[in-house]
Amino acid sequence: MSAERSLDDELTASAVVSIESTTEEVRTGPLKRDLVAGLEKGLAVIEAFDQERPRLTISEVAGRTGLTRAAARRYLLTLTHLGFVSQDRKMFALTPKVLRLGQSYMHSARLPRIIEPELHKLAYAMKEASSAGVLDGNDVICISATSAGRVVSPTLQPGTRVPAYCTANGRVLLAAQSQADVDAFIARQELSALTPHTITHPERLRIEIARARAQGYALIDQELEQGLRSVGVPLKNYKGDTVAAMAISVHASRMSMEQMVEHCLPPLLQAQAHLRMLL
Repeated sequence: MSAERSLDDELTASAVVSIESTTEEVRTGPLKRDLVAGLEKGLAVIEAFDQERPRLTISEVAGRTGLTRAAARRYLLTLTHLGFVSQDRKMFALTPKVLRLGQSYMHSARLPRIIEPELHKLAYAMKEASSAGVLDGNDVICISATSAGRVVSPTLQPGTRVPAYCTANGRVLLAAQSQADVDAFIARQELSALTPHTITHPERLRIEIARARAQGYALIDQELEQGLRSVGVPLKNYKGDTVAAMAISVHASRMSMEQMVEHCLPPLLQAQAHLRMLL
């Protein structure tokens, strides 16, 4: 009887620990001991490559990831063996196989599947390029886009990453954040002048984000690319939470900012209202 009680006590204690651990994970995220450090570092190596640095040496990867040179070499050789990285003497570069990682999200995620039909309908009705994006750190990642037969910008493609501070989708997504989060974003973001029109002064950017929050949309006049104008609105779910953003982009020679508000904003708001019932 004593042995049975002891076993019951052990099982109860184990269950309590398990429940407490699960509760802690729900509240604060997974415990560090449960994370796979190797996977985290391997993904960091992939993320070390970008538009400005498409080809890197082992030393450069080590410097960008915080890994030792020996560790960076092992991860690069493993990724090369798996086909995600190619090697040309001392230089390494990502291969098209990396796109499979993004395609897995596009094919499995609910959000792009819901937004895409409405986005296509909007683009072809307006005969203008449209895109949808989500916030990821300091950037906006395009999750769906339609050119409607117009070549407007190479950034308007699924999977592309652009700075949030100088894009229409980015501004409305930032506008949905708390003021403390906006201040933290501005403090950590390098406000580079990508064009002569890019807003780079922190206080002016705060004003523009506040304007987007108050009016419910954001207008961008050639801040990301010379000649590219955009108007964007937040996409909210049935609970009122902002889950993405949608924008129409045109060439500056074809439409003034006033014309964008007059012609592009109403159909955007209509699409926004329709999607809210689905998200």
